Amino acid sequence: MKLLSIPTVSLFILLLSGCSTTSKIASLKPEPDNASPLTYDNAPSFINLPVSIKLKDIENKTNILLNGLIYEDNKIEDDNVEMKIWKQGPISITNENGKIKTVLPLKVWVKYRFGTTTMGIALYNSSEFSLNGIITLTSDATLSNWKLSTKTMLKSLDWKESPTMNIFGKTVPVTYLINPAISLFKSKIESKIDDAIEKSMDFKPTVLAALEKISTPFQMSEAYESWLQIVPTEIYSTNAILKKDTFLLEMGMKCTMKTVIGKKPESKFDAKKIVLKPVMKIPSQITANIAAVSTYEEASKIITKNFTGQEFGSGSKKVTVQKVALWQKQGKMVIALDVLGTVNGTIYLTGLPQYNEQTKEIFFDKIDYVLDTKNQLLRTANWLAQGLVLRKIQESCYYSITPNLEEGKQSMMKYLQHYSPMLGVFVDGKMNDIQFQKIQLTNQAIIAFIKVNGMVNVSVDGLK
Repeated sequence: MKLLSIPTVSLFILLLSGCSTTSKIASLKPEPDNASPLTYDNAPSFINLPVSIKLKDIENKTNILLNGLIYEDNKIEDDNVEMKIWKQGPISITNENGKIKTVLPLKVWVKYRFGTTTMGIALYNSSEFSLNGIITLTSDATLSNWKLSTKTMLKSLDWKESPTMNIFGKTVPVTYLINPAISLFKSKIESKIDDAIEKSMDFKPTVLAALEKISTPFQMSEAYESWLQIVPTEIYSTNAILKKDTFLLEMGMKCTMKTVIGKKPESKFDAKKIVLKPVMKIPSQITANIAAVSTYEEASKIITKNFTGQEFGSGSKKVTVQKVALWQKQGKMVIALDVLGTVNGTIYLTGLPQYNEQTKEIFFDKIDYVLDTKNQLLRTANWLAQGLVLRKIQESCYYSITPNLEEGKQSMMKYLQHYSPMLGVFVDGKMNDIQFQKIQLTNQAIIAFIKVNGMVNVSVDGLK
């Protein structure tokens, strides 16, 4: 048997290699920048937050808070009167010429001491009696530290009866004795009403609970895994106005809004950071500045789907893209394509993210192979380096954020049609067209800045 010489074996292996239909490519990976992630500024958005509180709600809560014995004076020595006052029936609260009118049925028990002092010896007698009456008070309301505070004044005191008692042989109406005592302590009764109304009118817990619900990220699109996140920063408020049977308080919320693609983000609501600021007027038209944040990982998944079922090349020289990976380097987008077919391996491209107003898509312009990839292709697969193939590849390198937001806009509409995230809180509004602003790249994500004009009202109806 004649053995082949070493040069012959080498030639045979070389011929086999030349007949192979697959080439391997091992381009150098352009590593992402190691710079710290960019901090992006998201312009503030403003949302209307009108608060309406019905007097009936105040009445109900005041009746709960102010019940039973509401005043007690056990010292008879100072003014010869000992007194207890009970709420005899439900309190009614109504509007009287822009002021709160409070009508309180009451029962009064009085112990009245009368007598003289002779030669240093006190000779006293006393009499006890009870009677029913109605006290009427009016209150001016002002907004202070999240609460509608009132300044209450006793307006009238009407007794249902006028019993009499005999003092030193004279018949004296009991009310004649009680009214001066009531006048002495009217400030305490007024204070009781103020305290009860103030506690019943503390709308801060209701508003903050509503904001916390609104600040919980909600899904706009299941297909694109997009979430709308609202982070309140300040609350503005006008003075309260009593109109018919309702207190109206125009409030506005300053916040940041952004859309996150991928995993549901955590709520960033912090009640301690919410500041209430007084203003004269709240604008009705709002602007929502939304930062649409798309992580490279999530964008890569969607672009990979764009390549599904496509072959690039011609004749017997073709490749399919199995996987796409994205990252940024020096302000450009690096697009890594894992290819399989006539050429196996990873090829690297770079491009500039742009926005197409017509298709409302983010795409990558001026795509070209990274220098080392291009050199490798020119040596092993010149056909893949050709401009026609590159343009075909570029056609699949897009990531549609704004259409997601359009779809999300429709999803949002169900949250703007009297949506109630909690009892007594309703969201209404309208959304106009989306306006693209700019694109920014960070180490982790593509950020598209979007402006949406429209109107959003978050109304707090009552105190539940």
